[in-house]
Amino acid sequence: MTTPRAGCAIDSQGRITFELPAAHGQRLLLRLRPKKGEPEKTLHVLDLDPVGEGRAQAVLGTDPALAEGRWDVYLLDGSERTRLRPGPRDLRALVGGHLRERPGPLAVRVPYVTKDGYLALRTWLRPAHAEAGRVDVAGGTLRFAARLHGASLLGGAEVRLRRRGEGTVRSLEPLAAEDGRSFSFTVDDETLDPGIWDMFVQPAPEAPMIRLARVLDDVADRKHVFVYPGATAGKVVVRPYYTVDNDLSLEVTRAG
Repeated sequence: MTTPRAGCAIDSQGRITFELPAAHGQRLLLRLRPKKGEPEKTLHVLDLDPVGEGRAQAVLGTDPALAEGRWDVYLLDGSERTRLRPGPRDLRALVGGHLRERPGPLAVRVPYVTKDGYLALRTWLRPAHAEAGRVDVAGGTLRFAARLHGASLLGGAEVRLRRRGEGTVRSLEPLAAEDGRSFSFTVDDETLDPGIWDMFVQPAPEAPMIRLARVLDDVADRKHVFVYPGATAGKVVVRPYYTVDNDLSLEVTRAG
């Protein structure tokens, strides 16, 4: 039996239209991929409606917002499910997504192809978001640009570097643009201890910290796509990198 394929197209609002060969009584199933060793908990079922020429469509609207994670796509026939292979994917509406203002909470969906060749959705759902932009590496200095969505920088705003594991925090002062949303900052601290440092912005002294990430485009997994050199500062090398969740972090190692 040939594994069915589903094409999909997404618009600028995040609405996704799936299209595949029509079959009576079948529906589309989205399953939030559980963590290893845990049972599946979250399913979302869509009706498939005929659109002519032996084709059917299912539309995933913007409401409700999907929980953050990875969603596998199946064809549901009664109680039987068949995981779908990808057909054509139209992601053009996502390419310039970082240029549009986004209110909070931020809900993002990116259709993608898994390593084993199946159709899936990568989703993010966050109260507010700091979209990472340009990263420049010059000598021992790293310069970062970012833009807030769903929040604004106020007096006392700080960028926070938090060492993973022990929770050590270093604070940096962001340089804010006139709109209070765009900002930049510099990392050139040669006293950072080796390890992984996660990057946040705290837009006001009492506000929750917002993770720096890059999710507003058509790239579902950028860890091995956006690769940066390290900056040598004193006796350490500081290299920015994107995690498996497209969050921006720093890897600090000893020079040499």
